[in-house]
Amino acid sequence: MALKKDKKKVIGEHFSDDRIRSFLDHQAPEGINPDFHVLEKAYRGMIPENFATFVRFFVEDRRDINATDPEGRTLLQQVQEHRYGEEYAQALRDAGAK
Repeated sequence: MALKKDKKKVIGEHFSDDRIRSFLDHQAPEGINPDFHVLEKAYRGMIPENFATFVRFFVEDRRDINATDPEGRTLLQQVQEHRYGEEYAQALRDAGAK
């Protein structure tokens, strides 16, 4: 999902715990693993600090940190390829992602 050119990027926005938890409720499109979907939405919508908190809530909710996309790739596999993904990847690894 690419950001629209007219979308202002928010850097350092504070998310409350309730707002972070709300990402657990995102509904996946048909054919998309729900756990992968919410992980990806959080990754795309949060700064690393907020994402690390989300991952903690995600694991506490007994969700699958190694859920895959339709191509069979985990979010960790994807994030590790991104230029600025290391902090996100570390949060995933710390939670047991492989």
